[in-house]
Amino acid sequence: SKWLLPCIAKSPFFSSLYGLLQKSSMSRKKIAPFIQAYHIDEEEFADPASSFRSFNDFFVRKLKASFRPIDPRPDQAVLPADGRYLVYPNLAKVPGFFIKGQTFCLPDFLKDPVLARRFAEGSMVIARLCPTDYHRFHFPCSGFAAKPRLINGALFSVNPLALRKNLSILWENKRVITEIDTDDFGTVLYVEIGATFVGTIEQTFAFPGSVQKGQEKGYFSFGGSCVVLLFEPHRIQFDADLILHSEKFLETKALFGQSLGSSIPK
Repeated sequence: SKWLLPCIAKSPFFSSLYGLLQKSSMSRKKIAPFIQAYHIDEEEFADPASSFRSFNDFFVRKLKASFRPIDPRPDQAVLPADGRYLVYPNLAKVPGFFIKGQTFCLPDFLKDPVLARRFAEGSMVIARLCPTDYHRFHFPCSGFAAKPRLINGALFSVNPLALRKNLSILWENKRVITEIDTDDFGTVLYVEIGATFVGTIEQTFAFPGSVQKGQEKGYFSFGGSCVVLLFEPHRIQFDADLILHSEKFLETKALFGQSLGSSIPK
């Protein structure tokens, strides 16, 4: 309803409570029916489903590396997560996100006017993760990652219907921003965005410090969520299929480790 959903989204209590329920031993009984209903391949799991003590343990599961090979080319960035992707080569030339008239407000999103000016004509990647997806996220390229910066906010849903109505969800929701300095892609901004019932964004890498392409960065606890990457202008050439689908406002479902695009020599 119009009054209930904003209350749930703006109060961390509801997401915290729901998160606790998903971490309880009682929630374990949901795992097998969920796997069966959504045809999730248990062969990918690093640990057997029987070892999970709660639904959240299953939700933040790790995968066998062999099921997510990393594109080995040094000048190639990879997709950071399993999800549904949209890419925009130049933010300044995007006519509208999802529906005509909605533009992305970079200053509000980053809460940093200097960075907003620097990336105003940069390239953007939006990866939307659904509850059925693998919910750990990884570095798209190698470099030096700074300490993540938290921007607190609401926890509105990031599903396509919600974003069509109100794109500002992306800069109203709780998010974490990490700057990554790289040799091949310049400075990359990595942003994790929370959503309804995703009150926890965990960072598992040692920061600040050097990171490798494909290395785990962190994970989302229960719920759908979103990852955004920002590249400086003229530093990445996205793969053609991602551009083609995004121009039609169609998401591309893809897996972590697959090719995102190649670096553009400066």
